[in-house]
Amino acid sequence: MNPGVLGAGFERERERMVDEQIARRGITDARVLQAMRRVPRHRFVEEPLRDRAYGDHPLPIGEQQTISQPYIVALMTSLLALHGTEKVLEVGTGSGYQTAVLAELARRVCSIERLAPLAARARALIEGLGYTNVWIRVGNGALGWSDEAPFDRILVAAGGPGVPPPLFEQLAEGGRMVLPLGDAEGQILTLVERVGGEMRTRAFGDCMFVPLVGKYAWES
Repeated sequence: MNPGVLGAGFERERERMVDEQIARRGITDARVLQAMRRVPRHRFVEEPLRDRAYGDHPLPIGEQQTISQPYIVALMTSLLALHGTEKVLEVGTGSGYQTAVLAELARRVCSIERLAPLAARARALIEGLGYTNVWIRVGNGALGWSDEAPFDRILVAAGGPGVPPPLFEQLAEGGRMVLPLGDAEGQILTLVERVGGEMRTRAFGDCMFVPLVGKYAWES
């Protein structure tokens, strides 16, 4: 999984991002840090915003969606505890940046995006960077991807009121899911584990994501 040319002019900014925004905040997973160093974040934002691509903040990507703050991407990824053999479901492809980070670390990534223009743009970027272990489709991510289930890991990049039942059903025994839970005013980043068929949860701090839309979400 070689993303090819990483954009030499941005390498220093990318290193600074990892060192100052991620490692210093307690992310210690060496594989996650290396993936964040490799994936060219500037390629996943529009040209006028590229000088801000490695800043400590989210950025708009069109369609009223955002690319998440680098630290949040790293934190969510590290909570998945990926070893390289997993099949991962991502809900909310967005720009495709988180997708690429997952592709660096997992065996297979299945990503769902409800907005066709974003899905098409992300697919083109992912393919252009040389990743061959990513599948992207348009659909309601809260319903999961039953044809590919079960998943060892699930990452949900949109905030909802609770864990969508289809996603928990599609999570493998011993699997992990990371998602923001709460309301439109704010959410708690939550780790869900499936142990003996039961749901166990742990909270990892406040966050703010775009809303999960559709069944099992705030909006229908």
